[in-house]
Amino acid sequence: MAHTSILTLALALGVKSMGADAATLPHPPDDPLIPMTTETNETALQPRQQAIVPIAAHAAIGDMPGLNAALIRGLDAGLTVSDCKEILVQMYAYAGFPRSLNALSELMHVLQARKDQGIEDALGRDAGPVPQGAALLAAGTANQTKLAGAPVKGALFDFAPAIDQYLKTHLFGDIFARDNLDWKDREIATVAALAAMSDVEPQLQAHMRLSMNVGVSAQQLRHVAQVLADTVSTDASQRAQAALQVHLQQ
Repeated sequence: MAHTSILTLALALGVKSMGADAATLPHPPDDPLIPMTTETNETALQPRQQAIVPIAAHAAIGDMPGLNAALIRGLDAGLTVSDCKEILVQMYAYAGFPRSLNALSELMHVLQARKDQGIEDALGRDAGPVPQGAALLAAGTANQTKLAGAPVKGALFDFAPAIDQYLKTHLFGDIFARDNLDWKDREIATVAALAAMSDVEPQLQAHMRLSMNVGVSAQQLRHVAQVLADTVSTDASQRAQAALQVHLQQ
């Protein structure tokens, strides 16, 4: 398994391969923030994790009304202001700076509106120090390898070494080295965002693998698909199911 070019894209942003029948899922619960009664707490996403799914997805596709509602529900479900900011900042790596900036602006509006209503949201904590310079590249490389389960190499990175360095220093260094959101939450957010977008199946399939490498179970990823179906779109849910199915058959 190690370092094929498929795993290469996987980590950066992904791998390709569609196909396989999407798993048939039970009907999602009426409230997507309440764990399914057929799952245990060990296999279901917790309410705050469920809340991450529509926040990341709506931010990635630029749906501000959907994001507004998702942020409100997320804050009510226990996400802190820091959690929400961190999810939306991370989205720049997958959906671009414009979407990330617009989403952060929407969060500011939500927080102000809640403050005007007398709601004081928990601030959470800021990230600790992140390595700089050569130490950042080393930390990012180590993080990427740990997430992938092997060093990431391939013809693409030989062809465009700059993208390899950006991935190691910015995505797996600057972002994944920030400790105010754990890797499970970051991968749940990434899977949700990629499932919401079209034509990024290689990356979505890759992050199914990364998610399971950091401890997100297949059942929890199916739960992500259910939350997407109920809060974002059927297409997003089907993309998530198909990508998971492909990964599980590899």
